[in-house]
Amino acid sequence: MNTAPLQGIKVIDFTSVQSGPSCTQLLAWLGAEVIKIERPGTGDATRKELQFDPNEPSYYFLQLNSDKKSLALDAATPDGKEILTRLIKTADIFVENLHPGAMDKLGFSWEAVHQLNPRCIYGTIKGFPESSRFKDLKAYEPIAQVTAAAATTTGWYSGPDNIPTQSGAALGDSNTGMHLTIGLLAALAQREKTGEGCYVYQSMHNACLNLCRIKTRDQLTLDRIGYLTQYPQYPNEKFPDYVPRSGNTEGSGVLGWTYKCKGWETDPNAYAYIILQRGVKDFEKACQAFGFEDWLTNPDFNTADARDRHKDEIIDRIGKWAITRDKYDIVKELAPYGVPCAPVINTRELLNDESLYDGNTLVRINQGGNIGEFVTVGVPFTMSNYQPTYGPCPTLGGNTDEVLAAYGFTADEIARFKTNGTTAPMPKPAAGK
Repeated sequence: MNTAPLQGIKVIDFTSVQSGPSCTQLLAWLGAEVIKIERPGTGDATRKELQFDPNEPSYYFLQLNSDKKSLALDAATPDGKEILTRLIKTADIFVENLHPGAMDKLGFSWEAVHQLNPRCIYGTIKGFPESSRFKDLKAYEPIAQVTAAAATTTGWYSGPDNIPTQSGAALGDSNTGMHLTIGLLAALAQREKTGEGCYVYQSMHNACLNLCRIKTRDQLTLDRIGYLTQYPQYPNEKFPDYVPRSGNTEGSGVLGWTYKCKGWETDPNAYAYIILQRGVKDFEKACQAFGFEDWLTNPDFNTADARDRHKDEIIDRIGKWAITRDKYDIVKELAPYGVPCAPVINTRELLNDESLYDGNTLVRINQGGNIGEFVTVGVPFTMSNYQPTYGPCPTLGGNTDEVLAAYGFTADEIARFKTNGTTAPMPKPAAGK
């Protein structure tokens, strides 16, 4: 039995770069038929962005577009509009992430698509909520982060590096795609009750903001009492009236920090993250693991509140302990005592960890040709009765004839589309003409 959750669902993917394609790729991996609309001759911008070979699509494109069908189509031509209209009439989901107003100008706004196919769910990604004063800004990943308080709360809190810092995680791109996926799946469930599709609007700003929830929590606390006990600035510094940057503190009520380990002289990632929990029993076990039993009777350390006030001394002592040990050995020593800890893993270590190639976490996809095999991040959750399969990415327009024939266009029409600029670039005029 085919248990793919989205088997039979048809998706028209009018997205490019990262936020939209990350959403539609997940839909494809869950069993939907995803038809990716790409501009003839150029395709998705990421095909040629950060290429490792000028004749091959980049890993950027490959990691976001597997298991889709590519339809080369200029939807601005009369024939292109007719083709897209026919696709929409049988689609379950239409997704776009063009700049504000672009789809309206093209003639495929939510209202127009809903009139063509009332059952079609319309998903859109924009930079900001429609109510935002920034709604007309062109949004890139960092733009979303800096306007959602992600950057002002990330980074070091003192010295020359005390500047707003964007996250290495794609809070504004892939995270937005994941949020839109949730909205589209909810809309599919809703359609089962109403029989009608709805408009799902997801902003990059709101996707970032959703992951900054605890920082808004901190702002509420700061407004109330004027300080934040979990931050390294407490108790010796005056807090501003906004949530400051906090370095590598854990962020909640426990005391977490990144500690330098043996080998740091040659390895900039020779670090481990170690957390001291607030519970009495947890702290006792940690003291045994470190050999710091004297803390158990010292009033500066033997309560969680006292430890909040003496963070510097704690970090200093654990730091001296950690620097004599390999980051992996630290985990071996502390984990048996229930101390939350982990080595800091760099990208090469991550991709070389064979335990992560479990069919979902990291997956190898055989693209064939000169590219061969590449690695990407798979479906981030597992289902007890469904295992995704991961296939190659389409060539630009590689499914054009197949898709058009499936939607009833004749061989003569398909040939005409190739010559009039609808599904292939217009031929360049001969030299001298």
